[in-house]
Amino acid sequence: MSAAEHEPFMRRALELARNGWGRTHPNPMVGAVVVEEGRVVGEGFHEQDGGPHAERLALLARGKPPRPGAVLYVTLEPCSTPGRTGACTDAIIASGIKRVVVGATDPNPAHAGRGFAVLRAAGIEVTTGVLAEECADLNLIFNHWITTGGPLLAVKSAVTLDGHIACRTGDSRWITGEEARGDVMRWRRLFPAIAVGAGTVLKDNPQLTARLPGVEPWCPVRFVFDGLLRSVTDKNLPQVYTDQHRERTIVVTTPHGGMGYVRKLRDLGVQVWCLPSATQRVNFADFRRKCAEERISGVYFEGGPQLVSQMLRDRQIDYLFIYRAPMLLADGKARDMFDGLRTERLTDAVRIRDVQHGRHGDDMLTRGRVVYPERMSVDETVFSLR
Repeated sequence: MSAAEHEPFMRRALELARNGWGRTHPNPMVGAVVVEEGRVVGEGFHEQDGGPHAERLALLARGKPPRPGAVLYVTLEPCSTPGRTGACTDAIIASGIKRVVVGATDPNPAHAGRGFAVLRAAGIEVTTGVLAEECADLNLIFNHWITTGGPLLAVKSAVTLDGHIACRTGDSRWITGEEARGDVMRWRRLFPAIAVGAGTVLKDNPQLTARLPGVEPWCPVRFVFDGLLRSVTDKNLPQVYTDQHRERTIVVTTPHGGMGYVRKLRDLGVQVWCLPSATQRVNFADFRRKCAEERISGVYFEGGPQLVSQMLRDRQIDYLFIYRAPMLLADGKARDMFDGLRTERLTDAVRIRDVQHGRHGDDMLTRGRVVYPERMSVDETVFSLR
């Protein structure tokens, strides 16, 4: 069969894999189908961390040994180490299936290609790379986690065609339409954590939950970056400190915020990460390490320009989601998302790689991996970032 003939079955496996959207962390989403004589006879997907893997479920769904000539399609290279659920390569070999078609290679350098070698040594024909880019993109959080040992820090922004996030007055509701905002909710559901700065909490009082049609609202871990704990000084506290999900709120602060406010938050049931810092700014390297310790594999930042500009200056943004709306402000005093660099040559610009595009109503989403230049100058005259 040609690659094009394999694609419909791999697309079905991808569709199945997405059923685990946001529920498999820190594991990847994986889908699998068993095909006999051009017909799907067994399906499976990895539903949650610790649960059975997609390949095993697809083979079990067949209900009996596959017929001669059956093919197993799987979106990610089958695991070859026992783990908690047993090696999928063992299950495939035991099933008697003689052909396996795979989308993406395991990104873990310790395992990449090993599953293929085990299957081939057992006499199984292995075809790789079918819809590889789509299969890999499905697990952008896992891929970063397994290769770096730390969380994927992603930033989301909605901008006009000329790159502004708000009018000079601060008016920004809404730059993008309902379909784009609905897509944001979908990405919120994928990431194990959402993050904003104190300014966003004080200005917008957001819920920071994922609200999708026909699905019960989901609350991820909610980070509030507040180096001085200024979001705690008012009697009317933000709802993320008082609602039914407040125990999933974590305020990230510095020793400059005051222990009285820390105790106030903890008395409310809100968690506090007080990270060492010589200034009022949270150290993002320390934040990354803490997330890794807590096995939080990805954080979706919806913070304002001060927070994300600090991240950019510190080379701490791994991934960008930019929604671009078809409108112009054409105002030099309108507000921008990023500031703080002194980029004098295009060769020193921050670049986006592995770019993906999507259309949501009239708005366009551009997303991709952030690549920093070797030389990146910081403009020290920019306002103090908190």
